Amino acid sequence: MTETLDIFGVRVTDTNLSMAAQTIDGWIQQRVKTYVCVAPVSTVVQCQEDKDYCQIVNKAGMVTPDGMPIVWTGKLMGKKRIGRTYGPDLMLVLCEQGQMKGYRHFFYGGTPPANQRLVEKLKQRFPKINIVGNLAPAAQAVGEMDSAQTLEAINNAQADILWVGLGSPKQDYWMHNHRDRLNVPVMIGVGAAFDFVAGIKKQAPVWMRKIGLEWLFRLCCEPGRLWRRYFFGNSKFIYLSMRYWFTRRMTRK
Repeated sequence: MTETLDIFGVRVTDTNLSMAAQTIDGWIQQRVKTYVCVAPVSTVVQCQEDKDYCQIVNKAGMVTPDGMPIVWTGKLMGKKRIGRTYGPDLMLVLCEQGQMKGYRHFFYGGTPPANQRLVEKLKQRFPKINIVGNLAPAAQAVGEMDSAQTLEAINNAQADILWVGLGSPKQDYWMHNHRDRLNVPVMIGVGAAFDFVAGIKKQAPVWMRKIGLEWLFRLCCEPGRLWRRYFFGNSKFIYLSMRYWFTRRMTRK
């Protein structure tokens, strides 16, 4: 059973990239039906504002520490093995090891051009990858994305991993709402990983990712879309962190 840590009510899994891949492999082998949420700072903050969303995230089989501030918080809580388990990295690791293990992949999300380019890029990078299907849904609210035809196509493909790239929180709601109607054992919501791996959007340099400045790179690339998320979200996370550690210190006196 995976261990978790409570970060402001969100049960983040005490894991790292290699451990997460190993856990998911076990689920595939045992045909365990579950879903994986990635948790950057924005997810933790959104969970403070929407308790229904928090419950959906906490019902996931794994909530990965996707952002460095989440990793740092975990280490301050004494979790020595926790490491960043970033959506694009998790996708690449599982696609690579899936070549030998025979994983069957299905990619659901993104725009039609982005989805198709993602598949092409993965086939170039991993020649033995087994992609059994891909679909890019029309832009709809999560409650409207219930096409019986879509669910049938995913089930008929008999995938081992369903990659969901709808962006948070939509992808997490979608996985939770459709978990019982899909036969695929593992669903993984990876958001912008579709665009990053496809090469449609630029990723921050590795050094910026390691020191927790990926948000700044993405803000510079998409200021109009992301400024609210990072300005208000990061500020709220800092406030929650300061309040937590202050309260903890006071209770120890």
